[in-house]
Amino acid sequence: QVQLVESGGGLVQAGGSLRLSCAASGSMLSIKDMGWYRQAPGKQHELVAIITSGGFTNYADSVKGRFTISRDTVKNTVFLQMNSLKPEDTAVYYCNADVRYSNGRYLPFGSWGQGTQVTVSS
Repeated sequence: QVQLVESGGGLVQAGGSLRLSCAASGSMLSIKDMGWYRQAPGKQHELVAIITSGGFTNYADSVKGRFTISRDTVKNTVFLQMNSLKPEDTAVYYCNADVRYSNGRYLPFGSWGQGTQVTVSS
């Protein structure tokens, strides 16, 4: 079992930046490819970005060129640098430590943390 703790969210004006962190602990063998997802009110979880254990990254079209995912494999932490934030980026952001590629989609299989709220004002 992996425990995830997300942090770094907050309130920011449009055009601003935030850096999210997700620290994983517990069964290190359960930490595989990692990803960030987000959920806006009334909407389903949406993939934001993934990073494999080998460092390969992939992003949702809506955040390409603005967000950067990275990971510290020694500290079992994944980061999400978010620049040029837009009001539509407002959501609760969650990380997942077991993301798998299936039928053209990156699906979350691991447990979720409590999430961190990101609010972008216009």
